[in-house]
Amino acid sequence: MPVPLAPIAGVALRYGIRYGAIAIAAYGVKRALRKGRTDQRAEDAMDRVDEGLAVHRPADRGQTNAAARFRRVIRWGKSGVEIDAAALARIRIRKV
Repeated sequence: MPVPLAPIAGVALRYGIRYGAIAIAAYGVKRALRKGRTDQRAEDAMDRVDEGLAVHRPADRGQTNAAARFRRVIRWGKSGVEIDAAALARIRIRKV
């Protein structure tokens, strides 16, 4: 469950201008963000990405595609966390 920013902003304002500025910036960012949605097709595509970095250029499309995935399990004691980060990118540059 996300932590609401309003109480954090109040505490930060109480501890000085520097923290207050950070709190105001965080509150502004929170207000500017819009609610996203999860696209299952994109989730499935990211699950299929191989670990590591791959870049390729399809000859007929004039674009460059990149995919990256980082998967690690970090353990301490009897517990741990799994980190699974995947990214897909497309860069297309055209003369107009």
